[in-house]
Amino acid sequence: MEKGYEEINEKIRKNEAVVMDAEEIIDFVEQNGVKKAVKEVDIVTTATFGPMCSSGVFLNLGHSDPPIRIKKAYLNGVEAYAGIAAVDIYLGATATRDEGYSYGGAHVIQDLIDGKEVELVAEAHGTDCYPRKKLKATITLEGINQAILFNPRNCYQNYAVATNSSDRTIYTYMGKLLPNFGNAAYSTTGQLSPLINDPYYETIGVGTRIFLGGATGYVVSEGTQHNPSIERNMLGIPTGGAATLAVTGNLKEMNSEYLKACSFKNYGTSLYVGIGVPIPILNEKILTHTCIRNKDIITNIYDYSIPRRSRPSLGTVNYEELMSGWITLNGKEVKTGCKSSYAKAKEITKELKKRIEKGEFFIQKPIRRLPLDGKTKPLNRIIGE
Repeated sequence: MEKGYEEINEKIRKNEAVVMDAEEIIDFVEQNGVKKAVKEVDIVTTATFGPMCSSGVFLNLGHSDPPIRIKKAYLNGVEAYAGIAAVDIYLGATATRDEGYSYGGAHVIQDLIDGKEVELVAEAHGTDCYPRKKLKATITLEGINQAILFNPRNCYQNYAVATNSSDRTIYTYMGKLLPNFGNAAYSTTGQLSPLINDPYYETIGVGTRIFLGGATGYVVSEGTQHNPSIERNMLGIPTGGAATLAVTGNLKEMNSEYLKACSFKNYGTSLYVGIGVPIPILNEKILTHTCIRNKDIITNIYDYSIPRRSRPSLGTVNYEELMSGWITLNGKEVKTGCKSSYAKAKEITKELKKRIEKGEFFIQKPIRRLPLDGKTKPLNRIIGE
């Protein structure tokens, strides 16, 4: 049986679409079988909510009088990139104030969506048409022209587990790792995660309409470090990062329930991003992929005390084991902790389901599939140390 996007959208218009989240579909298929499920279910909602460093926002600040062509810009003391146009800047989530790691671009983004005033300090060299050389002002999200969230790399398909074999505590983007394999950190929503439920990118591609930060957003491309050629298990699930998504949406429509700043001690800032993706059930194959369970999702364990890109794997583990709170590593029971929020992702699947059922959110056929081949490359030509 095959369904089409417009057929499903017509059901959404009539409030007749049958929507289940990625947990509900597992039990439904188990109880009713694939053939009945593919006839009755139209969409499965998936989601993730975790720290995604490769995030940021384009801001158009509006022109001052006299005007300025900004060379350097600081928002609440956090430097933004100004090499775009006169008053267009890009603020990265991981940019931080000089004096520390506790406040950065992610916090400025959250301050803006929370309606707070943000201090702008700008410098320029001055030109005939843009004579102003210095500017100090306050901005609000409502008061600027555009605020476009544009995240170059979100929503990793899978991700490794981090641990630490050394005799000292280390601080990483996976959080605090205790010495002598004192803990293990992971970051995923497992069976709820979008690209886990569409392992070969049959419905998630360029143009896919998604839930992003509480608003409607879109997939604009494969993300940076997209690495789909990584080894996969029998179910098609990659054992490492594999695919990523570049996504965009209107920051003015978002809220801090689903877009939250965070900081990691001795590392820096990041942004928790809530992403929900509807997977249209077009056929049995797509349906079967959405029935993945945590016990079937395998990932590698790496020793982050080895400061090398090519650090060896210490073994593999599945997400059911990780989510139990303990794994066995080298014969030792090791406590696990997750940087993503499964509960928040579940909330997003429910919210997206509600919007679809109310006829407020329609599915969008991708205009291009994500690449299924290609590998990331290391930086090789390093000059000096």
